[in-house]
Amino acid sequence: MTRPLARFLRWGALGLAGVLVLVVTAAWFSSRLPDRYNVMSMGTMDPGMPAGSPADGHQGQAGPEEHSGHGSVGALAPDAGRGQAPDRSVSSLVTDPSRRADVVVDLVATQGRVRLPDGREVEGFALNGRTPGPTITAVEGQLVEVRVRNDNVAEGMTLHWHGVDVPNAEDGVAGVTQDAIAPGGRHVYRFIAQAGTYWYHSHQVSDPQVRGGLLGALVVAPSSDTSRAVVPGSTVDVIALSHTYGGKRTLNGRAGESRAGAPPGAAARLRVINTDPGPIPVWVTGTAYRVVAVDGRDVHEPTTVTNRSVSVTAGGRADLEVTVPPVGAVRLQVAGASIVVGDGSAPPPASAPREEVDLLSYGTPTPLEFDAGKPTRTFEYVIARRLGFLDGRPGMWWTINGGMYPDVPMFMVAEADVVRVRIVNGSGEVHPMHLHGHHAVVLSRNGTRASGSPWWFDSLNVEAGETYEVAFVADNPGIWMDHCHNLGHAREGLVAHLAYVGVTSPFVIGGDARNTPE
Repeated sequence: MTRPLARFLRWGALGLAGVLVLVVTAAWFSSRLPDRYNVMSMGTMDPGMPAGSPADGHQGQAGPEEHSGHGSVGALAPDAGRGQAPDRSVSSLVTDPSRRADVVVDLVATQGRVRLPDGREVEGFALNGRTPGPTITAVEGQLVEVRVRNDNVAEGMTLHWHGVDVPNAEDGVAGVTQDAIAPGGRHVYRFIAQAGTYWYHSHQVSDPQVRGGLLGALVVAPSSDTSRAVVPGSTVDVIALSHTYGGKRTLNGRAGESRAGAPPGAAARLRVINTDPGPIPVWVTGTAYRVVAVDGRDVHEPTTVTNRSVSVTAGGRADLEVTVPPVGAVRLQVAGASIVVGDGSAPPPASAPREEVDLLSYGTPTPLEFDAGKPTRTFEYVIARRLGFLDGRPGMWWTINGGMYPDVPMFMVAEADVVRVRIVNGSGEVHPMHLHGHHAVVLSRNGTRASGSPWWFDSLNVEAGETYEVAFVADNPGIWMDHCHNLGHAREGLVAHLAYVGVTSPFVIGGDARNTPE
C-alpha cells in the first residue's frame, strides 16, 4: 500500500469516526427530556385530522418553558371546527361537587416493611397498614369518596381507579390529571360507582409501587342487588386478587391454599383480578363454571365451561360463576395459589388445562349501541422495538408507529366520535394494553371477526405477532393514558395518550412535584 493511500484511509477512518461520534452525540442530546414538560406538548400529530383543523395550536401547554421540544404538537386548537366548547382544564372534569358522598373511605399510604396475610414480611408499600389494601365496596350509582393521605412514600403517590371510567380529574395520573401526593400530603377522589370488578393502584413511579403492593380491590354490586346476605341459593362474592410478593404468587396476599366459606347450593361469583405485569391462566376444579363478566362488563349469554382455563391479562379482571356442590367444595386456581370455595372437602390441586376459553367466540352476539363500521376517527397503534436513546440512556426501547418516546402519537378525538383502532404487535413480546377512561370492544383478531358476546375490555392481551381491531365511543372528555400495563414496558416508553379537542392540563411531568407517572 502506498504511503498517500495509507494516509488517505487513516484520515478517512478518523473522519468517519468523527461523524459517528457527532451522530451519536446528537441522538443522545435530542433524547434528553426536560426537567418539566406538559404532556400535550409531546408526541406527534396523529394522521387523519378532521378537515379544517389547524395543527399549530399548542393546546394544553402550561408555558413555553415546559415544552419538550420533541416532535410536533399532537393537539388541535380549540376552534377545530368540531362544535367543541371552549378550552376545559382536566381539573374541571369532576363529579358533581355539590353531591354528598354515599361511601367514604380513608386510606393512608406507607412505605417500609409490611406483613402479608399469609404471615410473610416484605419490603414494599401498604394502605392502612395492609397489602393488598382494603377492598372498597359500593353499589352501582353511589358516589364514592376516597380520602388519601401519604404518610411516608418518599417519591409521592397517587391512586388510579383501574377500569372505572371516572371523570378525568379523578384518574390519578401524576403529571397529567394531578400532582403526585407528597409525603404528608392529602388528596380526595370522587366518582360514581359502576357495577363490576375493578382495582386501584398508584400511578406515580408506578412500576415499583405497584410491584411493591400499593394497590387494592374495588367491587361494585349492581343496583338490583338489594341483599348481600349469604343464604342457601344466594350469590357469594369471592375476591381473588393475584399479586406476586417476593417471587411468590398470592391470592389476596396468601400463597398456597386459602378458603372462602359458602353453603352448599350457593352461587359464587369469583372475582379474579390480575395485578401482575403479565397474563395468568385461571381455572376451576370441582365443578363447571361460566365467565359472566370481563373487565367489569357482563358477558352476553355465557355458556358452561369445563376443562378450560381463562387467560386474564395484566390489569384485567374476569368474573367466574360457579355453584357450590351439595357435598364438597370448588377450587379456583392460579399457578402457585388457590382458593377453596365451600365448606366441604376440596378436590386436590390440578395443573392448568391445555385449552383456554376464547373470548372472541364465547357467549352469543348482541347488537352494539354504535356503528363500529362507520368510525369518525381511525388510528394505528403499531408496537415495535429498536436501538436508541431514551432520556440519554442507550438501549432497546419500545416504539409506537415508528416513534420512540416522547415522539409517540397523541390520538385526538372529539366528544361523540366513533373511534376505531388497529393494534399491531410486532415487538416480539406480549403487551397488555390499557386505555384509561373508556371501555372498547374487540372487532377482530388477526383478521377473524368476533363472533361471540361483545368482548368489552379496558385491558387487552396482545401477544407477539397479533393484530386486533377495536372500537369505542369517545364519551369521556379528558387526556387519557393508553399504555402497556406491564408497567416496566411503560417506563421504557410504551405510552401514548388519547386526548379530546379543547381539553388542557395545568400539570407537568417532572416539575416541583417530581411527577413520574410511569
